[in-house]
Amino acid sequence: QVQLVESGGGLVHPGGSLRLSCAASGSIFSPYGMAWYRQHAGDERDFVERDCVAHITDSGDTNYVDSVKGRFTISIDKASNTASLQMNNLKPEDSAVYYCNHQTPDDKDYWGQGTQVTVSS
Repeated sequence: QVQLVESGGGLVHPGGSLRLSCAASGSIFSPYGMAWYRQHAGDERDFVERDCVAHITDSGDTNYVDSVKGRFTISIDKASNTASLQMNNLKPEDSAVYYCNHQTPDDKDYWGQGTQVTVSS
């Protein structure tokens, strides 16, 4: 079992910044991946169909959805198994509930509880 504790999120003006963090604990085995997904309000898709915003492996390889490239940066602290998402130049369309994801070496997924990000003037 893996437990994920998210922090960060909140309300910010367009152009502002926020930082999300996700601490993983429990049965952590390498190699693993961590990611941030988001689900916009009114999106009734199943949680497994959420949009992946950014992904990082424990070796540091990263991937981003095109809409956040150059604005968001995902990083990982292997000592604490914590993944962070630095979000700069936020736009109203970035407003969503952001979910942390941890994927085990055998492709099992664990999810955080979600944190609301609202970008509004």
